Amino acid sequence: MKLLLKLFEIDNLIFSFNKKNVFMIALKPAKGLLLVAEPTIIGDTSFNRSVVLLAEHSESGSIGFILNKVLDFTLNDLIPELKKGFKIYNGGPVEQDNLYFIHKIPDLIPESIEIANGIYWGGNFEAVKELILNNLISEKEIRFFLGYSGWDAEQLNEELNSNSWIITAHQDSKDIIERPYRSFWKDKMIELGGNYMLWSNAPENPTYN
Repeated sequence: MKLLLKLFEIDNLIFSFNKKNVFMIALKPAKGLLLVAEPTIIGDTSFNRSVVLLAEHSESGSIGFILNKVLDFTLNDLIPELKKGFKIYNGGPVEQDNLYFIHKIPDLIPESIEIANGIYWGGNFEAVKELILNNLISEKEIRFFLGYSGWDAEQLNEELNSNSWIITAHQDSKDIIERPYRSFWKDKMIELGGNYMLWSNAPENPTYN
């Protein structure tokens, strides 16, 4: 018998109990929540120590963007005429030749899709270019990605059941865009506490000590 047994679900929460009848509460996947990589997925070059923002989740699948994996080039390298050194992040292993973005200024970028709580993704890229050329947008308001992270209908649930991810909320979703990427995963380990605290100061490659 598995140690942990699902009891029931209400809204976006899963209530469960173990053999000692200790109740536990976990979040279900939903737009706007974060997937924090469990330390157990060491060796996965795409998702090791990743924090992923879920931009879409439905019965047909899920889409997200890795928030803490910056690449070695900038927006200026991809689109020289924009002449701006905005960081480019590795959004995930799917369609890495395409540029995606999330932002918090839907009033300035038409056709945006709300993720949750004031964070949007996509929209009219011509409007984005005009904002950049006229210095009307900063890196505190928009973040660019090459590629995205995608899961088929049951794939994410299977990975959650195999303890590859922890689902968490973010206290202030609007600061996700300007959140320092280097310490994001470590900060989440500290927030989770318990045994996760041990991982907050562990080297990324455990053979380095």
